[in-house]
Amino acid sequence: MNRLPDYPTPPSRSGWHRRFHSCRAVFLHLLLGWTLGTGTSAAESPSIPNTKDGYAIPQPGHGFTFPRDHGSHPEFKLEWWYITGHLRAAGGRRFGFQATFFREAGPNQLSEQETSTSFTHRPFYLGHMALLDVAAGRFLHQSRLNRSGWDAGSATNHLDVWNGNWRLIGTNQTINPQWSQASQMELQLAGTIRGEAILDLRLLPEKPLVLFGTNGVSRKADSPSAASYYLTFPRLAASGSLVLNGESLSVEGLAWMDHEISSGQLGEGQVGWDWACLQLNDGRDIMTYRLRNADGTTDPNSSLTWVNSTGATTALGPDQFRWQATGTWKSPITQAIYPHRVRIEATDPASGKPTTLNLEPLSDRQELVDELSGVAYWEGGCRVRDADGREIGQAFLELTGYSASLASRLK
Repeated sequence: MNRLPDYPTPPSRSGWHRRFHSCRAVFLHLLLGWTLGTGTSAAESPSIPNTKDGYAIPQPGHGFTFPRDHGSHPEFKLEWWYITGHLRAAGGRRFGFQATFFREAGPNQLSEQETSTSFTHRPFYLGHMALLDVAAGRFLHQSRLNRSGWDAGSATNHLDVWNGNWRLIGTNQTINPQWSQASQMELQLAGTIRGEAILDLRLLPEKPLVLFGTNGVSRKADSPSAASYYLTFPRLAASGSLVLNGESLSVEGLAWMDHEISSGQLGEGQVGWDWACLQLNDGRDIMTYRLRNADGTTDPNSSLTWVNSTGATTALGPDQFRWQATGTWKSPITQAIYPHRVRIEATDPASGKPTTLNLEPLSDRQELVDELSGVAYWEGGCRVRDADGREIGQAFLELTGYSASLASRLK
């Protein structure tokens, strides 16, 4: 039986308060945990169900039940709900946006002085929200970090996650164990960025929910714990309002949502990743990531997956596609050099022929420097062009591990 969360229900949208707590040391702990992974080592048996500290590890063939599995999974250490998208207003004015809700569990083993309801045991919620105004060349972003409770939390029996006045909630959710019916849900996303932007969107799936990975598990390294359940709405019709510096705009566009459930992501020796989601004008989508080793090589757990117009997937291994940087940008803030222009070469499963997809950023300046720690990564909207230069879609690109400050913290 599903249970309601044991923390207070968040206030209504009109009554959201704006309290904000930050903790630099805690954030760095979370970041290093996400990057290096937690729990078991590669030498341990891949059949173990839990990490050394008692958190669950994704298992092949897991059966999902919805709307419960759209919600939070406290038996796993890490979880995030990640939305990126492209919006347009009247006159063709274009925007890119990102909204991310992270959850990391508190300590699973309690000391004699702690109880299961103590402050130190509660999970952390980290959030990022960003907006690119393409015409103005302006990039707004904000980060938040809160303990679960009034300021942040997530429901366990349906999609409802919040951090301050940022909220992602699923509506019209009914209990249905069938995977094919999991996409019969509406989503609502709302939040503010530094008091300069207010975003309020309705998101409707245009194709079924997709499960990435092999037999239900998306592997990120050879370590048994470096894996996730990777659930995605690859194509969400977005509509709603954007208030930017006092100007109210009606917007519509296309978004992508990832929900990953894990107890450890990357393995030792991996320094970062390059990730992209592509939405092509022909109704197909691509999710791909390249896991980077310290010696510059690509980890064999890297992947590219095609999603056709009905939601069926075709997965390719690292030897079946090529990711090549074609241009870089140096951040004036962190001095990090990001390979943010990318050429992806792969076989098109529809034609069986090689295809080339070029990612061209809508703006160079889409670096997020987290004010809680100074750690930076590049996450931005891109155009997708074919080999002849024709615009054939849109994408979001994420580049991590290129900041010198991050590298120094991983030693």
